Amino acid sequence: MSDNEIIIEKLLEQRDLNLSMLKNLDFELMMDPTEKEIVNIKKLQIATIDELKKIEQEISFLTSKKS
Repeated sequence: MSDNEIIIEKLLEQRDLNLSMLKNLDFELMMDPTEKEIVNIKKLQIATIDELKKIEQEISFLTSKKS
């Protein structure tokens, strides 16, 4: 396994963790949170989505380099 393949594998794992976090945050929003909790959850969602975008870009870059 090359270095790029290992890095891609780690990025995919991180992506999966972030997707799982988004599911959990959505679930928390259904649990009747306070206004302050809603604001914090929304901030976490935005940060997690931004992180997912970065991970996807990095995966795309590494896979295009392989070709």
